[in-house]
Amino acid sequence: MSHVSPVVVAIVGPTATGKSALGIALAQRFGGEVVNCDSTAVYRGFDIGTDKVASDERQGVPHHLIDIVEPSETYSAARYARDAAAIIHDIVTRGRLPIVVGGTGLYYRALTRGLFPGPARDDRLRGRLETVARRHGVERLHRLLREKDPASGARVLPRDLKRIVRALEVYYLTGRPISDHFADTRSPLEGHEVVTLAISLSSALIGERVARRVDLQFDRGIVQEVRRLLDAGVPDTAHPFSGLVYKQVLEFLHGVRDEAATRALIVQENRRYARRQLIWFRKEPNLLWLHEPGEASSTIERAVAALRERGVVR
Repeated sequence: MSHVSPVVVAIVGPTATGKSALGIALAQRFGGEVVNCDSTAVYRGFDIGTDKVASDERQGVPHHLIDIVEPSETYSAARYARDAAAIIHDIVTRGRLPIVVGGTGLYYRALTRGLFPGPARDDRLRGRLETVARRHGVERLHRLLREKDPASGARVLPRDLKRIVRALEVYYLTGRPISDHFADTRSPLEGHEVVTLAISLSSALIGERVARRVDLQFDRGIVQEVRRLLDAGVPDTAHPFSGLVYKQVLEFLHGVRDEAATRALIVQENRRYARRQLIWFRKEPNLLWLHEPGEASSTIERAVAALRERGVVR
């Protein structure tokens, strides 16, 4: 590599777009190691519903930040950013190529752009702001935000009450616009060049892939996996049980709906999640999009071409 700065490759995008397979293929080709960027795959025992790549399917490629915390723990984006940055530094030091793979947008943003934790929420202040919105409309708050923090006023939609209240809360608690705080935020990968490939497929194709995957998850024993976790003492209030697939399977075990309806709901929620992921990553800067790459071999070649164009690989 000809870059002065160490390079990190990232592969992001909606669910069921083939990110894991692409990460392994690129790692094999260019001496890389995969760093997980999925918020549920960090938990031990949650395997089938997260589509973790099994050890014997990793083609000898080291994978990091998988199965690192107990289900009773809550793993945050800030902690992920610290852990992932440390592992990436180690991979680079050993002369290998770090490849960050996953679809959790907040984790990716925390790692590549940093997080602004901000002051803790102030319920009294929030109450007053929300009262203004109820009495005079959220537009009144948005006008106030444009006055106090023009950058946020331009960025936040006029009816997005949650973000308007948070921006005003930060302004009144710190005396500085939230946009100033964001500008001061530093990525834990500062000094690295992050080259990100984002995969985009049509909603129809994602729907087909998701439906096949859900059938496979049930065939592989997702219901039995959840039962084993519960029998092992993992409470149904554990954080990873609130994630996609696991939440619906828990409801099935509690008699909320039958298996056929559960499968259909998981497919529906996956499709919705894919749309939210696409919206999120479209807002991230400097992504190299691979639109409708089609077959796996085509995806790999297009990814390699994009990396060569950026001078990441030869």
